[in-house]
Amino acid sequence: MQHSSKKLVVSHAPFWHDGSSLASRHYNILLAALIPVIAGIMTYGVPALAVVCLSVSTAMLWELLINKVSKAPVSVGDGNAALVGLLLAMLLPATTPWWMVITGTFVAIVIAKQIFGGLGANPFNPALISLAILGVSWPAFVDFNYMLADYQTGFNMVYPMWSAKYFGPVSVVGFTPMDLLMGKQAGGIGATFGLGILIGGIYLMIRGYIRWEIAVSFLAGVFVTALVFNLSKPADYAGPVFHLLTGYTLIGAFFLATEDSSSPVNFVPMLIYGAAGGLLTVLIRNIGVHVDGVVFAILVINLINPLVDKIRPKAMGKVA
Repeated sequence: MQHSSKKLVVSHAPFWHDGSSLASRHYNILLAALIPVIAGIMTYGVPALAVVCLSVSTAMLWELLINKVSKAPVSVGDGNAALVGLLLAMLLPATTPWWMVITGTFVAIVIAKQIFGGLGANPFNPALISLAILGVSWPAFVDFNYMLADYQTGFNMVYPMWSAKYFGPVSVVGFTPMDLLMGKQAGGIGATFGLGILIGGIYLMIRGYIRWEIAVSFLAGVFVTALVFNLSKPADYAGPVFHLLTGYTLIGAFFLATEDSSSPVNFVPMLIYGAAGGLLTVLIRNIGVHVDGVVFAILVINLINPLVDKIRPKAMGKVA
């Protein structure tokens, strides 16, 4: 009697897949980000739309070029290059010159992402690396008070500052929490409409595309640190609500610190990672040399991410 034999090939775990994909994740984040982006375009008009379109398109073109040069499979369809381009545009002024946008997307895609091995291999958030390099190279072009000086929007266009060494304690007068939530402040194209960022961030957390632990602990770190400063010297340092609703805080918490490749995956490390980012943000704002601490705070926690993610609390009842 002859038996038919079949070869059984078993791959490594995990064996179960829920049907989700990286492309789905990226497209959903793009969708969530469009809420504050559209608000920014409505505020700043055609120049903002031009920056967004140029940033997204050139980011995709840089990725396609690297794919062709390296003879790698075309990865533009996964949506990550478009997402990096959109995030960079959200952080830039509406009047950013075209050559700076193209330079920024080159740095983000080619240097900060592809040189490290592409999607999933980058140790730092590509959009933040790009913005940091642009800010160091051409600081005037990321100075919102300078770049947006000629805009007439019907509200105070002064970029919010946080400590008296920059603006004096009276400069926070005129900024109400509702004004800030509704985007009545100078800033990046997609970074000022706080309500829209919150809606998009909550949507992403509910769908499981970003981890709530990082976003919530980041905001908690900002709140607690700003409160300590404010209680110690109320005349010199803005309160925690002002810190939460101004600058890059909200976009940093929901769209930047939560980037998969550069953030931890375990529960306790995520809480430490986010809280450290919030703490550093306020420290840089209040006693550092940079106006908004979010960019460099997140890059620092990106740097310590591999160490933080190794923290494993001992399981209860486990014998050492």
